[in-house]
Amino acid sequence: MDFAFDARTEELRKRLLAFMAEHVYPAEAVFAQQTAASAGSWRRPPVLEELKAKAREQGLWNLFLPDHPQGAGLTNLQYAPLAEITGHSPALAPEALNCAAPDTGNMELLAGFGTREQQERWLAPLLDGTIRSAFCMTEPEVASSDATNIATRIERDGDSYVINGRKWWSSGAMNPGCEIFIVMGKTNPSAQRHRQQSMILVPRDGPGVDVRRGMFVFGYTDAPHGGHAEIVFRDVRVPASNLLGGEGDGFAIAQARLGPGRIHHCMRLIGMAERALELMCHRVTGRVAFGHPLADQGVVQDWIAEARVRIESTRLLVLKTAWLMDTIGNKGAHTEIQAIKILTPRMAEWVIDRAIQAHGAAGVTQDFPLAQLWSSARALRFADGPDEVHKRSLARRELRRYREGSEHGPVGR
Repeated sequence: MDFAFDARTEELRKRLLAFMAEHVYPAEAVFAQQTAASAGSWRRPPVLEELKAKAREQGLWNLFLPDHPQGAGLTNLQYAPLAEITGHSPALAPEALNCAAPDTGNMELLAGFGTREQQERWLAPLLDGTIRSAFCMTEPEVASSDATNIATRIERDGDSYVINGRKWWSSGAMNPGCEIFIVMGKTNPSAQRHRQQSMILVPRDGPGVDVRRGMFVFGYTDAPHGGHAEIVFRDVRVPASNLLGGEGDGFAIAQARLGPGRIHHCMRLIGMAERALELMCHRVTGRVAFGHPLADQGVVQDWIAEARVRIESTRLLVLKTAWLMDTIGNKGAHTEIQAIKILTPRMAEWVIDRAIQAHGAAGVTQDFPLAQLWSSARALRFADGPDEVHKRSLARRELRRYREGSEHGPVGR
């Protein structure tokens, strides 16, 4: 694995860094003001549309999508340092580049599994950034960390499917620009455990779709994800042609979606940790307590050194995972994908927490982005699968080699 950026990545990095400095960071205060002014409406601040137009003009658009004419054609390894940069301003930069979840994962699903008609109707405007989408998987009445528990029913009725169920944490659904839901439910509860589920496209304004409320994340609307919603589907009827893939393909499609989604989150989390470390270093060099700069305190120096070690080691594992996904595929990189999903949010949470501590009371206010960065990192410890599920899977895979007798190394007495 070559640690140097190739020419394409380096050129895009320079352009993106300039875009962040010239447009994104100056817009953060405007974004905060506009968000406060429209509190409770879930409306995205106008400054975002301005940033999107500028990003598109500069060719910084759909960087996440490798295999589509409207994508940038980047590998995971090429995209990783770019996504990290957007993580410095997660409320603005990913959406400005049309690289924000849940749309990225939904576009990947439509590109990989959608029919031509589905792609023309929904994928094209998503790629253009003119609409938003939502992903409806998690349910309040079951332990959704086990996706086979999902109880929402998708039942065939002639040329239609009828959907009944209740979802929550449906990312993207509160955005006023959201027009399409990708809903996961059971089409055949009697089938083999991982073949009971299917995915179907449901227009947001369809009869029987009841968007009940938006879910807050530690008091924040979690704007980068377009707002998480609780939704009730009551006898919602859609054409059979809205099925994504075939009946029983839902679980496999979900896994295909979650692999890239997990690594994209990890890439951005590294950027979030870097932003927090930068803010911490600025803060401690400019503040004096007990006659000395905070930067001279041993405990603060320990935080800074530990943060750098944790960020660098995590970045290396994320880059290795991206490289494996590019070379042997997502399935072959499954162990590493799970490992970074466990490691990266905890790393970012730790670094951001120390940065908050270094800022004192200011660290938990709206005057700095740290509180919102922390809430995002903490929430990602269970989004796309909680730590404990990934650890369980990793341990079982590690132990399998020994239980099958494939490891014959030295054994201690």
